[in-house]
Amino acid sequence: MIASPHAVSEDSTRITYHRAVVGGVGIFYREAGSPSNPTIVLLHGFPSSSRQFSALMPLLASRYHLIAPDYPSFGQSDTPDPANYAYTFDHLAETMDGLLEQMGLSRYSLYLHDYGGPVGFRLMTAHPDRVEALIVSNANAYTEGLGKKWERIAQFWERPDANEDVVDAFLSEKATRERHTLGTRHPERYDPDAWTDEYTHLSLPGQHAIQASLLFDYRTNVAGYPAWQAWLRRYQPPTLVVWGKNDPSFVAAGAQAFARDVPKAEIHLLDAGHWPWEEANAEIAGYVLGFMDRAVPRRLADAPVAAPHRPPSR
Repeated sequence: MIASPHAVSEDSTRITYHRAVVGGVGIFYREAGSPSNPTIVLLHGFPSSSRQFSALMPLLASRYHLIAPDYPSFGQSDTPDPANYAYTFDHLAETMDGLLEQMGLSRYSLYLHDYGGPVGFRLMTAHPDRVEALIVSNANAYTEGLGKKWERIAQFWERPDANEDVVDAFLSEKATRERHTLGTRHPERYDPDAWTDEYTHLSLPGQHAIQASLLFDYRTNVAGYPAWQAWLRRYQPPTLVVWGKNDPSFVAAGAQAFARDVPKAEIHLLDAGHWPWEEANAEIAGYVLGFMDRAVPRRLADAPVAAPHRPPSR
């Protein structure tokens, strides 16, 4: 049988699963695609893990090298004791930076979602020379992108002891489910295992305190918005925004605001909620592939490329 000239081998799109030790913490990550291609690092949101990109990665992997890690205390990564690991966004970014350095990745594009925004912007400001392009899905960097619920969370930042109910509500089964279902036009495309698994994880011993620490530290992200925006204005990275416009948490104004600092940004508002891949996965993949082909020239197939360093398994 003669293979189709457009056929893609299964090995080129297969996701593989790995662990590395970074600063004494076991970090899990998904990988797909050839390291000879430009790398995209996909940074997940709350309270999910790199699993949220499982359907998207095979659509990109035939043309790009993909790395999708889990933060400490998320997904399959270790959950170090808060006495030994400070749960702040600075520290999450430091751990992710350590993983990428262990892998020998000195040039990459970043795909940001939700908590991946503050993690990724810290990587960008620390290493502006490493960032080839930026892809953003419902990862906020502007005050106008914060939905109404953030007014109540801001009260928690001001007086955490008097507003502990904010954390309870933030981590509840209802909130975990509605992060997926609110704003969707295709509820039948959402797998309920996503939010039931997330809620099970949030219910594990110690998670309440860890997630409360990160929610309290989120105030540093809002305080960091002006610096992040200044970074965008200075470096003008090729930027693609593919945003679920019906997201009640990070509203559409936050997507449109990127054009203020990166006038050439490509912005697409999708008729979807906070997790746009759940109902527009192929559409998003098309936008990403087209954008990356324009923004980051692919390396010649016969050009010698050193294999990235593989961190030791834990």
